[in-house]
Amino acid sequence: MASSSSLVPSSSDLTHVMKRGRRCINWSELPSELTSSILQRLGAIEILGNAQKVCTSWRRVCKDPSMWRKIVMHDLGESMEFDLEIMCRHAVDLSQGGLIQIDIRHFANQSVFVCDCYSLTLHFRSLTWLQFLTFTAIICRSGNLRSLKLAKCYSVTDHGFERAVVKLPLLEDLEVSHCLLTEESLKVVGQSCHNLKTLKLNRRGLRRPRFENDDEALAIAETMHGLRHLQLFGNSLSNTGLSSILDNCPYLEHLDLRLCFNVSIIGDLEKRCSERIKFVRYPNDSTHDYPFDATVFHMDSDEEDYFDCYDFDNYD
Repeated sequence: MASSSSLVPSSSDLTHVMKRGRRCINWSELPSELTSSILQRLGAIEILGNAQKVCTSWRRVCKDPSMWRKIVMHDLGESMEFDLEIMCRHAVDLSQGGLIQIDIRHFANQSVFVCDCYSLTLHFRSLTWLQFLTFTAIICRSGNLRSLKLAKCYSVTDHGFERAVVKLPLLEDLEVSHCLLTEESLKVVGQSCHNLKTLKLNRRGLRRPRFENDDEALAIAETMHGLRHLQLFGNSLSNTGLSSILDNCPYLEHLDLRLCFNVSIIGDLEKRCSERIKFVRYPNDSTHDYPFDATVFHMDSDEEDYFDCYDFDNYD
């Protein structure tokens, strides 16, 4: 993969021109609207790490708040040369309250956003009050957020997530993939985000006999009546939880239950799904288009094994 710096020309490159017949174009003198359209295709990391340093005109465009209505930042691994948490905070600052969509993967901690845990004490020990203040300040500047996507962000807690989501009343699209939020956070989402239309709550698939948990499904059914799209990849809900969702989410159009092995969609439940939902993906449907690891774990009844399947240090 090419490095981020290779995606952006150096300042000396801008002295070069493109010939069209007898006409020459200096790329540093393009209209700001066209330059903005080009630079937005690079992504936040390339813009902040390289593009804004190329020349004065590009830097001016990169500071325009309209460039930062959408922020996508994915940690590409150890080869990354930037501090992505500092970069993310700077990108939010540049949006000047105009941020609408943010997509963070594999690096966020409490000072940037929000995230997960089964046991709150597991993560609270590493948090400081200063981190909470920084985190809260970012959320206060993002009240217009419509879309929030978090994936593989292991260090943010339920408490942090709840503090964030109450400040996002306009949120319509929420994805929390492989972050293991509890049902209490989901209740806060439903109670605070009345415009929520899409929820993706994804995990690794787990085949574990006699282990069913409808807490998340019941929280969704209780508080998220306006959902149109629901993805519960790898969830441990049973037919009881699914029935509750169907009873209480009358506008649901798309339902993804892949790797939800405790659900048996037959008989009346199958009829309700086929009549009510426009598009259903069943537990054993293909996972070829799923963007994360779709490995299925086959576990016995040992409680410790359940937690061992989530390796927070080496999660793919």
